[in-house]
Amino acid sequence: MNAAPATEVADLPSVMRTRGWADYGLLDSGNGRKLERYGRFTVVRPEPQCLWTPALSPDVWDAADAVFDPTDEEDAGRWKLKGQPPATWPLSWGEVKFNGRFTSFRHLAFFPEQAANWEWLEAAVRSTSGQPRVLNLFGYTGVASLVMAAAGAAVTHVDASKRAVAWARENAALSNLDERPIRWITEDARKYVQREVRRGSKYEGIILDPPKYGRGPDGEVWRLFEDLPELAGLCAELLSENAKFLVLNAYAERISGAALCGLLADKLKGHGGRIEWGELALVQEDGAREIGMSFFARWHSVAGQG
Repeated sequence: MNAAPATEVADLPSVMRTRGWADYGLLDSGNGRKLERYGRFTVVRPEPQCLWTPALSPDVWDAADAVFDPTDEEDAGRWKLKGQPPATWPLSWGEVKFNGRFTSFRHLAFFPEQAANWEWLEAAVRSTSGQPRVLNLFGYTGVASLVMAAAGAAVTHVDASKRAVAWARENAALSNLDERPIRWITEDARKYVQREVRRGSKYEGIILDPPKYGRGPDGEVWRLFEDLPELAGLCAELLSENAKFLVLNAYAERISGAALCGLLADKLKGHGGRIEWGELALVQEDGAREIGMSFFARWHSVAGQG
């Protein structure tokens, strides 16, 4: 009887760095804030870990089109806007187009640091023969789903928010990808995965990007530290014999890349492949500083991928 293949785990963490592109840039940072460019708008948002002194003059910061004023220690607050900017404006990354929005939770309807993940996922899909089936859990406004669909994947996009899924579908139409094989599911991620396991469904790739806390459409409660181990284990059951990747990302302050790596190593015993781990970082346009934004661990079966 053959032993199950061992899973290789990277000894050291890595940093996946996102540098600016045509529609985004980290212009400056410091004094607990960051100054960013989103298309034609410049934006100031809180970032407590920016403990240093800004490089640009106060006049540059004061000229920003929008400043987010937090109302609590979480993400809620309100925007102070100059003039009357549109409700949405088009942005793009590679082939994918999507709308920027001034949401009430300090972000602009996507997370720019995830561009490093998008690049990796795009390469992973393109290196896979046929049309891989990919499951994107907590998919939000769908940029990662669209990147993979554009690369040739058949995508199942799951999010508990009707509004987020509606925005994702708008982004698909904006990208001329609405005819691609993308299933849009508005449901609690855990319930959906449990049902997929019972059905015997399989995927070649899975993205798992859960919040620290959330609620499903029927009042289901999600708590990262309590619920992630079970969900990661269920996702492992959904990987096909030809599975290529499982990417796990988390923003909680008390989590770490090492913890996410340990979780995947536990749940993916016998799958072989390799697990890499570390953090996602935004790199300032002048290259002087970078800001760690979230932690990741990813399993992949393809030698040399990443």
